[in-house]
Amino acid sequence: MAETNNLPASGSWPEDFRSGFTSFVGRPNAGKSTLTNALVGQKIAITSAKPQTTRHTIRGIVHRPDAQLILVDTPGLHRPRTLLGQRLNDLVAETLSEVDAIGFCLPANEKIGPGDRFIASQLAQLKRKPIVALVTKADLVDRETLAAQLIAVTELGSENFGPDGFAAIIPVSAVKDFQVEQVANVLVEQLPLGPPLYPDGELTDEPESVMVAELVREAALEGVRDELPHSLAVVVEEMAPREGRSKENPLVDIHVSLYVERPSQKAIVIGKGGARLREVGTRARQGIEKLLGTKVYLDLHVKVAKDWQRDPKQLGRLGF
Repeated sequence: MAETNNLPASGSWPEDFRSGFTSFVGRPNAGKSTLTNALVGQKIAITSAKPQTTRHTIRGIVHRPDAQLILVDTPGLHRPRTLLGQRLNDLVAETLSEVDAIGFCLPANEKIGPGDRFIASQLAQLKRKPIVALVTKADLVDRETLAAQLIAVTELGSENFGPDGFAAIIPVSAVKDFQVEQVANVLVEQLPLGPPLYPDGELTDEPESVMVAELVREAALEGVRDELPHSLAVVVEEMAPREGRSKENPLVDIHVSLYVERPSQKAIVIGKGGARLREVGTRARQGIEKLLGTKVYLDLHVKVAKDWQRDPKQLGRLGF
């Protein structure tokens, strides 16, 4: 796992210091967020077994003596079926046009399919941008299966990017910390020479309220039906230190709205007698307290915003 090191003082970094932006792409649930978290060494991106759970461009920052690698986490590229889906794809395209290198995540335990080929064809349009193939979840397969997948990935690279194919192909397991450091090394090699872009110690440039919303959303997605991930939006309405608390015993009040599209989904999130929502609150609060380093009072309300994924006004109001 990459560690945060003390960078040289401003203006005195090594001549061969590299810094720049990298983005992980891949179909939903390809291991992008988990790999981001492993590289940064702290949980900053939402991870879930449900597809399309990442909606915000969350940057993780890897500090090294020789480089600063800024990771831009994107939603999974997919063939869009709703206005939200199209906006997520537009966000990905915009991000990819601006980064210095791209890590294409392909799970070792799933054969290359139409979704992967669609993404490869989109990446082929980014001329002369280094693309590194990351064969994720390598811990879930045996050596023979991994070898077959590496051959298939090599062929995918040749088909889409010419004889040279991918800039590199690396099997990796973020969960088992297998070759995570090697991924960082190879991505750093693709970056331009230049000074650090962020102060030492910063791990993300996302506002705390966005990260709080993501933690609530992740907790709400645990163990629910497949239709809910696309229909759930989370907005932090208010977040402020409680007045009258001593410096030794601070408390942050956080009021959060969870928006779903139908009353039936509201019932799923709340659960029988409110039991599920209480579980969500407990799980989210633990993550938020760790993030903020202080105790929090978390107030959750579930609201129905009918068909918000297809309504431009509501999408705007909910931050998309």
